[in-house]
Amino acid sequence: MLHRRDLMLGLGLGAMSLPRLLASPRAGLGRAKSCILIFLWGGPPQQDLFDLKPDAPVGIRSPFKSIATNVPGITFSDRLPRLAQNADKLCVVRSVSHPSNEHEAGVFHMLTGRPNPSLRVPMNQRKRSDFPNIAGVISRFSPTGPLPAAVTVPQPIGHDGTTYSGTYAGWLGPQHDPLEIKAAHRAKDEPVPLAPHPEVGIERLLARRALLNRLETTERALQRAGATSGLNEFHEQALRMVLSPAARLAFDLDREPPTLRERYGRNPYGDCFLLSRRLVEAGVRLVTFNWLYVTPTGVLSNVWDNHGGTGALGGITGYAMLDAPYCCPPLDRGLSALLEDLHIRGLLDQTLVMVMGEMGRTPKINATAGRDHWGAAQSVLLAGGGVRGGQVYGATDAQAAFVKDRPVKPEDLLATAYTALGIAPEGEMHDREGRPYRASEGRAIDVF
Repeated sequence: MLHRRDLMLGLGLGAMSLPRLLASPRAGLGRAKSCILIFLWGGPPQQDLFDLKPDAPVGIRSPFKSIATNVPGITFSDRLPRLAQNADKLCVVRSVSHPSNEHEAGVFHMLTGRPNPSLRVPMNQRKRSDFPNIAGVISRFSPTGPLPAAVTVPQPIGHDGTTYSGTYAGWLGPQHDPLEIKAAHRAKDEPVPLAPHPEVGIERLLARRALLNRLETTERALQRAGATSGLNEFHEQALRMVLSPAARLAFDLDREPPTLRERYGRNPYGDCFLLSRRLVEAGVRLVTFNWLYVTPTGVLSNVWDNHGGTGALGGITGYAMLDAPYCCPPLDRGLSALLEDLHIRGLLDQTLVMVMGEMGRTPKINATAGRDHWGAAQSVLLAGGGVRGGQVYGATDAQAAFVKDRPVKPEDLLATAYTALGIAPEGEMHDREGRPYRASEGRAIDVF
């Protein structure tokens, strides 16, 4: 199979294989122009972050303490003191639920709004028959323009040679895929530079339009198998972006003041938070920030999967994982900086921020002082984009195990995001056989 990335690298265009581009936000139902989706891959524990149950029995009750926020009656974990002072900007949805306890099925359901319980590594390698994820849907309902409709940083979800289903546009085609800076299964790769290679001058780059035309015959043959539908459009879009100084500047974090860099955190997580702000500020409609950790030995870890005892992380306990510099500390620092920065710049009201994982965690603490997979309940954060801050939506039982009030499905979350962005959840799109589907089968929740 011919991959867009390989083709673009061969043409000296680096990572410039692009989805549909956008020029301006779609006018419609909501007032958000952009969305930043922070995906805490692994499944964060609701009982230890945003839905603590201090009266639960030992073995279920979190060893972390509840602290007051700047909103009376709302408490967060003591591991999140900065976020606690930004609760007035946040809506905590405590009643998100789906039926799967598996990472792969959870990722797919949360990012596409469609259940698929059969997914399991390595059988869940993404493919063009997949239902499109949130990035693909947003691209489908966005106009084209000088920047990508969707960007994924630092890389898509996946490991062991498998890029998870639910991470791209599926049957909508590659023209709606998000721009991915780095492949999922090559954790030690450096991001491909966004500027042309030093040996590829602008004149030579422009001359390669003729070379692209020579590929058309080969592409037409491949398109009969559906392998490269949309590649011609990618070529033109890639060329436009690689020649655009504004596009390249959006990725240049060194243009930010050192004090702001410090505020976000001088680490990969702080950089991704700051890059997300710069991208939406420049006009990208959706930035997906997938939270992961690469160990010094190059092992990729979904560190919110805090069972504890993980060999690649030194066998530490689940609670030691949460306190490590790849979980709560950078989340508290970076997310609070993002919310404050967007607010100061007047961007928060037009930028929907979502924080979620693929599942929650069990009420019972396990033998390695962690918690195991649990799809029945999780907490999700919403902010900006017209969402009312300082509120809690839904509730769980006394152990944060099951939803007891205002249940929310993944498809409802996506319908809420689409509504904020002016995309009707009932908006129609068609698969490769021409069959119609709604953008989401869910209903927007009452958080606006």
